[in-house]
Parts: sequence; structure tokens; C-alpha cells
Amino acid sequence: MPFVLYLLGLAVFAQGTSEFMLSGLLPDIARELDIPLSAAGALTSAFAVGMVIGAPLLALLSLRWPRRRALLGFLVTFLLVHVLGAVTTGYGVLLATRVVAALANAGFLAVALATATSMVAPDAKGRATSVLLGGTTMACVAGVPAGALLGELWGWRAAFWAVALLSAPAVLAILWSVPADPAPRSVAGGPRAGAELRALRSPRLVVLLLLGALVNGATFCAFTYLAPLVTEVTGLGTGWVPAVLALFGLGSFVGVSGAGRLADARPVRLLALGGPALLAGWLATALTAGNPVAVLVLLFVQGALSFAVGSTLVSQVLYAATGAPTLGGGFATAALNVGAALGPWCGGAALTAGLGYRSPLWVSALLTALALVVGGLAHVTRRGPATAPRRADRPSRTDGAAASANTAGEPVDGRRGR
Repeated sequence: MPFVLYLLGLAVFAQGTSEFMLSGLLPDIARELDIPLSAAGALTSAFAVGMVIGAPLLALLSLRWPRRRALLGFLVTFLLVHVLGAVTTGYGVLLATRVVAALANAGFLAVALATATSMVAPDAKGRATSVLLGGTTMACVAGVPAGALLGELWGWRAAFWAVALLSAPAVLAILWSVPADPAPRSVAGGPRAGAELRALRSPRLVVLLLLGALVNGATFCAFTYLAPLVTEVTGLGTGWVPAVLALFGLGSFVGVSGAGRLADARPVRLLALGGPALLAGWLATALTAGNPVAVLVLLFVQGALSFAVGSTLVSQVLYAATGAPTLGGGFATAALNVGAALGPWCGGAALTAGLGYRSPLWVSALLTALALVVGGLAHVTRRGPATAPRRADRPSRTDGAAASANTAGEPVDGRRGR
């Protein structure tokens, strides 16, 4: 992989830290700003909503700009709004900074995905995607627990300052290492924009994006409310929260790293096995949430499964949208963050309804089950009658959970999951 991809991963690490770190800071934010825990959870949803809106919109607008300029503009904006978030005393302002930060993050990630996949072989999109998403998982491993620890020591604002400082070297790295692209790649509304929009009309792509939203919704629903689950149900002290978040993040890193090559070579098998295992894991975590050992083991496993399945879905979107490299990345980002908005909202609604701190885990299981149903229906619809002739682009064997790969198409080198 080109070294510049790892520098883009550094920027994604800073952004992932910001996106995920609120999981360990929500109780402190709620207390200081005198708001309900569910309202503090809405800060996570606001970030996700900003990415949903911003990913396709800013991906389209960025077609007019050189890639390095676009990456720098988005990242500098991200840095500045974190400074504002660190000094504000109002919930409304903090909420607004989360939305603007998300818009910048969305634009950055859409351009970064297009940049990364354009720099590797056509059959290596999964590996390139795993490098960028590795920055997100490293945020879970190191950035999020460090943010929670800073919150414990100096308050939640220290975590916002840390994200701003972390973004600064990433700005310099992009300035020095991303190749200059002096000519705009298209004019908005021009031929390239129109061609990319037309390439996104594939039914395969629509199903894949829906599956990504559901799986990521399940992940964020549970992850957002891990802190109260660990302290109120599992019975561990607040000092354990950073360690639990790090454990989930370590599992995420293992999952996305292991899925990198499998997402290119055997996406069907990975999704066929990973989807049902993910559902079983959320159910098991909800049932054993009072047992510290079981919770620690299961959260590591769920982190690995969630990001292995999620990163595979992202790479399959990029394979399905080869005619729309920038907008494909933008819509993938948007779909994931539809889930990231839906998940915490559903989990917060369950908490507000008085269903207890385990309820976000049950919601995660429900969202995962829904993804399996959608994948199964899409697979059955795509296969058609049993006597229908086999199409060249159809894998030889799948399960219902693997339908996301089938509906997306396979890697362009023709390798299939068997």
C-alpha cells in the first residue's frame, strides 16, 4: 500500500476519535450542561446526521476541487470547530459544532476513499479501505480511551482540545505528502458529476447501502451507551470505562485488519458467516451483561465482527460503484452514518422508555436481524427461479447473510467467495 494512505489514515484517526469519544464522555457532558443522558447521546446522532447530509453533498461539490485542496479544507474546518466546542458553555453551540465537524469529516472521508482507491490496483479496494478504516479502529483502541481518560482527569473539554491538536500534524502530512492536483477534476453539474450520479442508480448498490446502514446502526447503538452499561449493569467502576472502550476498539482493529484481504477475495463467505455471528453476539451480550468476564470477552468479539462486516460492505460499495469513485465513497459514508444516527437514537429512545441499560443491546440485535432479513430477501430476488440460468457475475454459493456481496457484485478481478 502507498505510504500516503497511512497518512490519510492518521487524519481518519483524529476524526474517528472525535466521532467515538463521546461514548466515554456522555455522563460528564450531561452533568456539566445539566441535560438528560439521552440529550447528550444526541450529540453522537447530530454528528452522524451531519455526515449523512454532508457525505453525498460535499462529495459532489468536491468534484470541482483538486483533491489535496479539498482534503486540507475539510480537515482545517474540522480542527477549528473542535476548538470552538472545547470553549463553549452552551449545549446548542456544542450541538452545532458536532454537525459542522461531521460535515467536514464526511467531505474528507469521501475524497480520501476516492484518493486511496485510485492509488491501488483495481482488485485491492478492500485493502485500501481497510487502511483508512484502520484509522477509525485505532481511534477506538487508543483515541477513545485516551479521550475518556482525559475526561476523567481534566474534564470532557480536554478531549476536544486533544482532537484539535491531533489534527494539526495530519494537516501538515497531507500538505506535504498528497500529490498536488492543480486541475479541477470536473465542474459541478458537468460530465463527470452526471456520469457518477448515473452510476449510483444500481439496485445492487441501494441494497448494499441499506445493509451498511443497518449493521452500523447496531454497532453505534451499543457502542454509544457502553459507559452506563458497564457501570450500572456489569458493576464495574467508572475507571473501567476507558479499558472497555479500548477492548472494543482492539477488537475493531483486529476485525478490519483481518477483513482487508478477505473483503477482496471472499466477501460472500465473510458476510455469510459474520452476519449471523454478529446477531448471536449482540443477543449473548444482552443476556450476560451482568457478568464482567462475559461482557469483556463479548465486547472484543463484537468489535471485531462489527468492523469486519462493516468494512467489507464499504469495499463492496466501492466495487459496485466503479463508475462513481468519489460519490460512491460519499454515499457509503452517508449510509454508514444513517446507521450511526439511527442507532443511538433508537438506543436513547429505549432508555427514555425505561427499558433499562441493556435495552440498546437488544436494539442492536434487532437491527442486525433486520439486515439479515433484507440480505436474504435480496439474495432470493436476485437468484430468481431455481431453473434460471446462472449469470456470470453470480457467485456459485451463498447464504442469506451474504446477499450484500451478491447484490453489490464481486471484485473486478473476478475472484469470488466460495
